[in-house]
Order: sequence, then C-alpha cells, then structure tokens
Amino acid sequence: MIGAIVSFSLMAVSGRIAAEVHDTFEIMLYRSIVGIVIVSAVLTVTGHWRQVTTNRFGEQILRNGAHFTAQNLWLAAITMIPLAQVFALEFTSPMWVVFMAPFLLGEKLTVVRLASAVLGFIGVLMVARPDVSGIDTGIIFGAAAAVFFALTFIFTKRLTNTETVACILFWLTGMQAVFGLLASGIDGDIALPTLQSLPWLALIGLCGLSAHFCVTNALKIAPASTVVPFDFVRLPVIAVIGMLLYGEALDLWVLAGAVVIFAGNYINIVAENRKLRIVSSAGAE
Repeated sequence: MIGAIVSFSLMAVSGRIAAEVHDTFEIMLYRSIVGIVIVSAVLTVTGHWRQVTTNRFGEQILRNGAHFTAQNLWLAAITMIPLAQVFALEFTSPMWVVFMAPFLLGEKLTVVRLASAVLGFIGVLMVARPDVSGIDTGIIFGAAAAVFFALTFIFTKRLTNTETVACILFWLTGMQAVFGLLASGIDGDIALPTLQSLPWLALIGLCGLSAHFCVTNALKIAPASTVVPFDFVRLPVIAVIGMLLYGEALDLWVLAGAVVIFAGNYINIVAENRKLRIVSSAGAE
C-alpha cells in the first residue's frame, strides 16, 4: 500500500503540472497511450495475449466510459480545490457502491451498509460545508468523480467473474485512448506534449497503472479491513504535500469529514468480513 500511496500522490502533483499545458482530455489521451505501451509489453513478455477477449465488450465500454469520466472529473478537481479536499471526496466512492450495488450487483442493502452510507454522506457535508457561496465547481467535480469511480468498481467486479486482470487493463488503456482522442479533438486542437509536459504525462500513465497494481496485490495479500485503513494514510500525506508545494492550509473540517467517511467505510468492511467468516465456518462444518 505504500506503493499505492506514493503513486496516487505523484499522480495528483503530476496532473496539476501537466494541466498547465494540456486539458484533462489530452492528459487522459497521453496517459492511456503510456498505459497501452506498458500493458502490451507485459502481455508480450508474459505471453498472455490470449487472455484479451471481446466476450463482454459492451460491458468493457460501460466500465471504461465510467472510469474515463471519473478520471477527467478528478483531474479537473485537483486544479480547482485543495488536494486534500479532492482525496477526501474520493473516499466516498464506497458509499455510492453501497447505494448502487442492490441495482447493479443484486446485493442487499443491509442496516450496516445503510448506516455506513449515512456516515459517508455526513462526512461529505463536513468536507464540502455547503452554503450558497461554498459549493464551487471543484467540489461538484470531486464529488461526481467519486460517483463514477463507484460505477467503475461495480462494473469491474462484474467483469472479474469471467475476465482476467490482463484483459481488463488492456481494454482500459485502449478504450480510454480512443475516448481521449475523440474528446480532446472536439475543438480541433490537440496540444502535443512539450519537453516540459512529457515527463509528467509519462509519470501520470505509470502511476495510474502502478496504483491499481499495488492496491490489487495488497488486497490479495491482506484482508480489506487491513488495507483500507492503510489507504486512508493518503489523506494526511496529500494534505502535507499540498501545504508544502502549494501553500494549501490544513483544513480541520476536511480532515474531520474524511475521518467520518473512513469510519463509515470501515464499519461496513468489518461487518462484511465478519459475515464472510461466518459463512466460511458454516461451510467448513
């Protein structure tokens, strides 16, 4: 998880720097091109090209459309509001998964899950502190990104029932390169990478893949109840980075709201793990 924290933090800083030259669509285009190169090289070296199928192509489009939207909103948000605020809003994704899972995954909305979602919503109010003048575009983009990240998670969960990680990552990078090309070309002007932006675009692409790789492997090695609290370290880390690099104030309301959001997520994870242990014990008997 240390690798994931480093990757997410570097991606946020790199995104801000690259945004001085490119719009979010262009950043996603070049990030995806870097991803295609890396994923294709790995597939070639490991000989796993046969795992890339078109069996559920329509669902791949839905998944990557949601992720493309989420990532563009996230990249836009990090240029508008403090980094800690963006990360805090991003932590609400599990809350939206709870709300959408009954409709898209057929899962039950239990009392614990509902309580978790309510805590998450309270946390959002603490982070955003809505009033007539307080809700700005950056907060709206950050909150909307969390919703689309949740949709991405749900579609990914559905795809993993039949598709491999290699297949999902290939279509992730490939489709989003096409989406990025189409979206960035709407205005008829696609800014080419400069000597200033190229290293940061490459770093965004590398960090995007490494973050997913680190989180996935962390969840394979350790239970979610261990991984998620460690992932929460991202917030104070990015808050300190924002303060040191951009002079962003350490907002106690943002940190407190993030703690409430984390508490809601953690309660749900502990309850789900307990349920799985009970089912496993019953099966063993």
